[in-house]
Amino acid sequence: MPEVTRFAPSPTGYLHLGHAHAALFAQRAATATGGCFLLRLEDIDPSRCEPAFATAIAEDLAWLGLTWEQPVRRQSQHMADYAAALARLRAMGLLYPCFCTRREIRGEIARSGQAPHGPDGPLYPGTCRRLDPARREARLAAGDNHALRLDVAAAARLAGPLAWHERARGPQQARPDLFGDVVLARKEVATSYHLAVTVDDAIQGITLITRGEDLFPATHVHRLLQALLDLPVPEWHHHGLLADAAGQRLAKRSDAAAIRSCRAAGHTPAEVRALAGFAD
Repeated sequence: MPEVTRFAPSPTGYLHLGHAHAALFAQRAATATGGCFLLRLEDIDPSRCEPAFATAIAEDLAWLGLTWEQPVRRQSQHMADYAAALARLRAMGLLYPCFCTRREIRGEIARSGQAPHGPDGPLYPGTCRRLDPARREARLAAGDNHALRLDVAAAARLAGPLAWHERARGPQQARPDLFGDVVLARKEVATSYHLAVTVDDAIQGITLITRGEDLFPATHVHRLLQALLDLPVPEWHHHGLLADAAGQRLAKRSDAAAIRSCRAAGHTPAEVRALAGFAD
């Protein structure tokens, strides 16, 4: 069956060899089946994303020899899609406002002594989930700054048992409780990575989500959101990550591994593809 895949970087820096590996992995998974490869820019955070980096992403990918279907989906242009998903979750009674600052959350976790940990660290202790309804409404009416969190326990009860198929590991049981009550929107950014990527993959008809194994845990949350929003369920393939000579995962701050640096050093596209693990 023809696969629809995507490469979805954030324009917060220049692409490096790890990005090249991810893009080539997704593109070849699509072309091997006569399918479709898409490019998406995850630019929901205006404080970190820059137009120059978005331009550089397209230039570097084209230089590597990749082509993709048009148009490129830019998340910042589709905030209404995420707002609609939030409205649906709110109508289901699964969202609650969280007025806690990061400092307050750290303090509450420290006082608890044995806060459970998830893939991203200590879990939110649920302070605002237990807030008196009258107090909650008063704070909302006063315009107090807040985030919107998903009541994961209530959502999981509603969704029931969930699973997905991982091409590299086989059937997987979803455990969204591992993350606790995740934030789905903030005042400064009206959606989250978890919500936006789940909605985007459904709208774009992605059939195979390929991405680095560091994002494997996030699939637990994404699978829950798919069930709650009645979205189609693709397959996943979480591939390995490239590392530098010291064994550290490549990051955007690693300029030596940037595709732009490789180009400036005189490497050919074929050489860079080989460095990224895809020899012609």
